[in-house]
Amino acid sequence: MRHTLPLEELTYSIIGAFFEVYNVLGFGFLERFYSLALERELIARGHRVEREVRIAVSYKGQWLGWQRIDMLVDDAVVVEVKAAMDLHKYAKRQVYSYLRASAKQVGLLLHFGLEPAFHRLDNPGDPVVPKAPASIETQDRSIRR
Repeated sequence: MRHTLPLEELTYSIIGAFFEVYNVLGFGFLERFYSLALERELIARGHRVEREVRIAVSYKGQWLGWQRIDMLVDDAVVVEVKAAMDLHKYAKRQVYSYLRASAKQVGLLLHFGLEPAFHRLDNPGDPVVPKAPASIETQDRSIRR
């Protein structure tokens, strides 16, 4: 018996739209053009798309500020678009933070690089942020002085 993923049909459609945009535009455009083209392709496929959605970030129930996600599809899937030559090593962590702040279950990281690539990320549901390594904490303390 085949195991199905949460929101599998929706993520499949978004990934299909991603490849359609990449096949038409190719590599080399600014991120905003890929986002606009992806938005149009998703709407053509019958999806609701919200771009640059603000989500609140809080700490122990206290509001800290706003974080902006690239795209929210059908009020269910967080989509982050990247167009750099290489995908930054912290890009997945960024999507995880969006999932945790928005309480959405699934995120897609779409990379319009030299070769198209996507990463499906599921909300770990863990409300505790891992403790930063000592070297980062030391660095942060020196910055605050």
